[in-house]
Amino acid sequence: MRLLSLLIFALSFLHHASSRPNIVFILADDLGIGDVNCYGGDRCLIDTPNLDQLAAGGLRFTDAHVPASVCAPTRVAIMTGQYRWRTNRYQRGGAWGFTGLHFDPSKSFTLGDLFRQAGYKTSYVGKWHLGTLMETKDGKVQGETNVDYHKPLRIGPPQFGFDYSFILPGSLDMYPYAYARNNIWQGEITAQKGWSAFNRVGDAEKDFEDHEVLETFYREAESYIGKQDAKNPFFLYLALTAPHTPTSPGVNWRGKSDLGVYGDFVMEVDHAVERVVAALKERGLYEDTLILFSSDHGPASYAGNILEATPGQIHLMEEAGHYPSGPHRGYKFSAYEGGLRVPLIAHWPAVIEPGTISDHLVGLNDLMATFADVIGEKIAPEQGPDSISFAPVFRNQYSPTARQHLIMQSALEVFAFRDGDWKLILSPGSGARGIHGNRPTPEDAWQRALAEFGGNPSQSDFLRPPFVQLYNLARDPPREEHNLAEDMPGRVDSMVARLREQIQSGRSNPGPRLDHPRTVKIHQRLPDFVRNSLR
Repeated sequence: MRLLSLLIFALSFLHHASSRPNIVFILADDLGIGDVNCYGGDRCLIDTPNLDQLAAGGLRFTDAHVPASVCAPTRVAIMTGQYRWRTNRYQRGGAWGFTGLHFDPSKSFTLGDLFRQAGYKTSYVGKWHLGTLMETKDGKVQGETNVDYHKPLRIGPPQFGFDYSFILPGSLDMYPYAYARNNIWQGEITAQKGWSAFNRVGDAEKDFEDHEVLETFYREAESYIGKQDAKNPFFLYLALTAPHTPTSPGVNWRGKSDLGVYGDFVMEVDHAVERVVAALKERGLYEDTLILFSSDHGPASYAGNILEATPGQIHLMEEAGHYPSGPHRGYKFSAYEGGLRVPLIAHWPAVIEPGTISDHLVGLNDLMATFADVIGEKIAPEQGPDSISFAPVFRNQYSPTARQHLIMQSALEVFAFRDGDWKLILSPGSGARGIHGNRPTPEDAWQRALAEFGGNPSQSDFLRPPFVQLYNLARDPPREEHNLAEDMPGRVDSMVARLREQIQSGRSNPGPRLDHPRTVKIHQRLPDFVRNSLR
């Protein structure tokens, strides 16, 4: 039945493919699932009318996840359809926005390449953070003091398959604070600036202002859409810098939310949908454009209405009745659902039935295979090895999908593995440092686990209770409070074996085995006192 359903879906898409849809993917930065009203409900105190309307007119996924609860690994997996941990960093670079290339674009297949080979126009607007290769004054590795802004980037979005690009190299609190259009630096980068939150002061374009960035990206997206027509399909990747710190809403958004400045910033994020939809309608492209909206991971616990980054200040919003992680445990950086589960909304008037909801397991690394299905493009077996299409759900919310397992990681590279409703975390703690506001801290969790173990463990012991956590997300929604690892050692062993198999095979979707240059360790980086306890 599953093969028959997939065949029927494929044939229906081929029938529709004569007018291959335009695709716009909007990715927020640090937006929690509870920051969106149609997900958060009574626990959300921020108005998000445009996202709510997008969901009401389309499809809302309730079990969508990022492959990592930190920025760059998620963005790499989105762009390549491959888990970031499979490969080594391609090139060194400096700190912040000077980071080097995460992977070699000449040897990697990207979303830009996928759409370009299908004859699409391709564009990228917004936060990049996949690494660049900059020209330097001294010929050395790019860093905070030696970039030559008079010369174009040697490698940027054009080398990743994008015909048009307008980017900020890193996050909004990571200098250089300057835009690059098609690899050309814009304006006069002669100032030194910094913003609230971490106040990282560095190279900046003389007129660059943090509170103007979202509006600048919206205008760029509008301008790009305004040049398109119905004859030539396009792909637009719109990567926002918010509500990531610094919390800096535009002047027209200040005071809009009863929650405070954080709410103002989220409302300006919501405005992205309004601007994109209006631009599409003006060009007569709205009906046959697939719009997807998501976030790169859960909310930061140090963000909120205090402009200076303050560990744990997210609890102040929770006390006021707003829960950025929704009902879930944990925040950005952690292995818990609050860091990994994200909003995902799909809207396609010509295809998707309004007001539908799907509880299918989805990873953002699945976008490559999904987009390939939608546009009728084939990808080679070595391309997108961790990407599995969820496109059948667009036509029928109950259509079966192939994804049953998903590999995720915390900021400390702790693996979290989904097997249906079951979730295994290969650590006794949150997988994030205590300063990030997640609990329990690695130190506390490992000390308790060692005490419970009652001796000197071996490496293999770390893959069993009391050093792992097992949750049933259907029976323990959604707090991950009832660790079943001790009661179900057989399930723990079977999930560890399946995780190890997907690591060693070089892929998690069907296909031939792939070899990757990096040796992947299934264990996290252990605290020193834990390593010293090994027998």
